Amino acid sequence: MNVHTAYTVLDLVGTFAFAISGAVAARQKRLDLFGIGAVAFMVACGGGIVRDVCIGAIPPAGLSNWRYLAVSLIACAISIAAYAPVRRLRQPVLFFDAIGLGLFAVSGAQKSLVYGHSAELAILMGMVSAVGGGVLRDVLLSRVPAILDREIYASAALLGAAIEVGLIEAGWSSVGTAWIPIVVCAALRLASLYFGWRLPVFHARDTGGRGSP
Repeated sequence: MNVHTAYTVLDLVGTFAFAISGAVAARQKRLDLFGIGAVAFMVACGGGIVRDVCIGAIPPAGLSNWRYLAVSLIACAISIAAYAPVRRLRQPVLFFDAIGLGLFAVSGAQKSLVYGHSAELAILMGMVSAVGGGVLRDVLLSRVPAILDREIYASAALLGAAIEVGLIEAGWSSVGTAWIPIVVCAALRLASLYFGWRLPVFHARDTGGRGSP
């Protein structure tokens, strides 16, 4: 398996993981069959579509490659048919979301470099690929997006993409080393959920003095 094929596989695995998270979240919101499928596909492919448009990979793979739709529908069907065992996982949406986050951060950064973009843009596109689907899921389901809720989400994707770009720039890119940033990103996201790590919040101080409105 060459590196290009390996990253395509990672992209499809990330699509599957995000589709599972989207389908489970939609099922928890009691959407109908079409709604579950639509949310699963948008969560799975939304970030990748935005990335491809930004880097000039037109038409986006999520719309032109039938495999992405097929993987999304398969994940959706599994989530519906085996909802009970999937639901028994502790916070299954967050678990599969963390896996997809790491996979898409790496594949997004790598694809940006393949299309000749700079390392800086590749890191940003890796983050966009990773968080785009989750943002769409939360907006569609009327929830505050995780990246706006002090959670270590986009920053974990940014770190994973940065590590992947660093490995590639250092000449250490391979199928095996790709799992290093994936694991780091997913582990940081899951650890932040388990330990309650949050990004700092800065409160404006009252500078008007006593008696100011």
